[in-house]
Amino acid sequence: MKGLLKVALVGNPNTGKSTLFNVLTGLNQKVGNFPGVTVDKKTGRCKLPDGREGHIIDLPGTYSLYPKSKDESIVLEVLADRKNQDHPDLVVIVADASNLKRNLLLYTQVADMKIPVIIALNMMDAADKAGYIINPDRLSTLLGVQVVPISARNVENIDKLKEAICFAPTLAIQSPTINIEGLAPELISAIKEELAIAHPYTALQMAHQHENMSFLSKEESDLVETLEQKHSFHSQEAQARETIARYAFINEVLAGSMIRKSSIKRNSLSNKIDEILTHKVWGFLIFFMLLLLIFQAIFSWSEYPMSLIESLFIWLTESAHNLLPAGVLTDLLTDGVLAGLSGVLVFIPQIAILFAFISILEDTGYMARITFMMDKIMRRFGLNGKSVVPMIGSLACAVPSIMSTRNIENWKERMITIMVTPLVSCSARLPIYTVLISLVVPDKMIGFMNLQGLVLMGLYVLSIVSAILVAWVMKFILKTREKGYFIMELPDYKIPRWSNVFLTMYEKVKTFVIEAGKVIIAISVILWVLASYAPAGVHDRINSKYEKLEAQAGVNKAELELQHSSEMLESSYAGRIGKAIEPVIKPLGYDWKIGIALITSFAAREVFVGTMATIYSVNNDEAHISSVTDKMRQARNPETGAPVFTLASSFSLMIFYAFAMQCMSTLAIVYRETKGWKWPLIQFTYMTALAYVASLIVYTILK
Repeated sequence: MKGLLKVALVGNPNTGKSTLFNVLTGLNQKVGNFPGVTVDKKTGRCKLPDGREGHIIDLPGTYSLYPKSKDESIVLEVLADRKNQDHPDLVVIVADASNLKRNLLLYTQVADMKIPVIIALNMMDAADKAGYIINPDRLSTLLGVQVVPISARNVENIDKLKEAICFAPTLAIQSPTINIEGLAPELISAIKEELAIAHPYTALQMAHQHENMSFLSKEESDLVETLEQKHSFHSQEAQARETIARYAFINEVLAGSMIRKSSIKRNSLSNKIDEILTHKVWGFLIFFMLLLLIFQAIFSWSEYPMSLIESLFIWLTESAHNLLPAGVLTDLLTDGVLAGLSGVLVFIPQIAILFAFISILEDTGYMARITFMMDKIMRRFGLNGKSVVPMIGSLACAVPSIMSTRNIENWKERMITIMVTPLVSCSARLPIYTVLISLVVPDKMIGFMNLQGLVLMGLYVLSIVSAILVAWVMKFILKTREKGYFIMELPDYKIPRWSNVFLTMYEKVKTFVIEAGKVIIAISVILWVLASYAPAGVHDRINSKYEKLEAQAGVNKAELELQHSSEMLESSYAGRIGKAIEPVIKPLGYDWKIGIALITSFAAREVFVGTMATIYSVNNDEAHISSVTDKMRQARNPETGAPVFTLASSFSLMIFYAFAMQCMSTLAIVYRETKGWKWPLIQFTYMTALAYVASLIVYTILK
């Protein structure tokens, strides 16, 4: 595209790369997957000072071009393959100025790929506090690239960085770092000649990693392997010599561009905070109290905006009934589309609050501490400290969390994490929990704590404990000789960048509304059709029956109308589906209407609420329009007259959704990550069995 400049952001984890991406692109960004893999790809647009548009690609964080995980391997794939659709015109290395020596290792490797490079020297204020004085101009001269000091968090010098991007050369002009060809001269020369590779370091990387480079054909990979054997190439030995040479170069560069002004102890404040937050007793107590705060906030802070949204949809439904002519299209709009839409939008406040807290935990650096604290505990259950990140991430959504297990190097620990992560209650379960809790749990305070918030937190704690216990069982089932290890850098504590928090909230809410909303509305419309129509002549016979009953003297017309509506719904196509599975779910306290919701919510758990809204909208008359919670509260068993949603049936249903694999997307991502249907089917089977047995026990005890 004319005037489009592809810019890749590359850097170590915790250097502020994602913050810089958000600053550069604002709301002009989208999330997808790299071609052929399930690793997140964030891209965005940025207007440059010279009128061109920058296409910004946020590549996964990595310490080196010798990857330890699937995420990190993406960086080498994109940079080494000139035909890759994401291969950049320019690489911006985002470097932590307070830890420059380690960050420059990645710079030297990328620079040797011979792609135009500039350095965004981030966190200069942190370097100053740590006692370092860095001369960016001198560093620029020694490396032969533009070096721009910035603060992504404080949005400082971003305009200068954009200017540097505009004026970056189209050809790589950076100074040579080390003698690449001296590491394996004959092999590098042979690979360059046989595969027509222009740059020595790309040829060397092929020698090291050709088995994992998807852009190489099998024939090309086999050829490299043959050349390796011919020239007696030892990968580990060559990599070690390369690393030693690179650090010698880096030490020389830093000696001429950076001085230590004092013996200030780096991270002293972070260390003092860690003494409390990672304490073996106080650390866990603080974490527990933090979880309690989050779930209290989800209920109390969202109450008013949720009421406003509910009132808005009641008003819209009433207005549509009053303004539009009676008929099928009006019923479809009000009882299908609007009812389904209300089941999505009413939970925006709670979803936003949950993601806001998760974003704050990540932004402050506390999420890394949680991972560190949990490592010893997790290992006892066959997991890894890194398993905590997918499990905590699953509070939002299991799909990206399962993808993030690629950071776990040990196969057994990764597989166990994948198998138990969906047990952790995700945001899609939140609408189900909140509706059912509001039906049967009183909205009252116990001291300073809300009872509904306590029950919600209990469900989340139950999900985490169950995931850990299932992991412990799998520890004895899965066998491997491979030993796991845990290496993670703890970033300095930082004040959260609020614009970043709000941007994350916006992105996640938008994804929830669009992705979940499309499914929910589509299913709501299908459900409305299934619930409104029946085999030929069935509804006519029922209407005729009730016309005769209404003509009789002394009948209770309101009660007759309710019986009429119930019989119409029960005889519909949806009713017949529900009736077919009712014998299986009746021991759990569910009727055939809930059975319909169990089937439809397999597309996405949050569809349950939309299904309830649609079913009870079809069942209600126009004069009694109410919110989905009120409709469910008023629902009665036609045989006994008792409420459908009792304490026993509601808690049974919450437990069922806490354990069941009610999500097609999660099954699909497990299939992609494990490359087969074996593990998804095992996962679906054990979670469904666990959900059924647990729900049966809860219903039996509470009824």
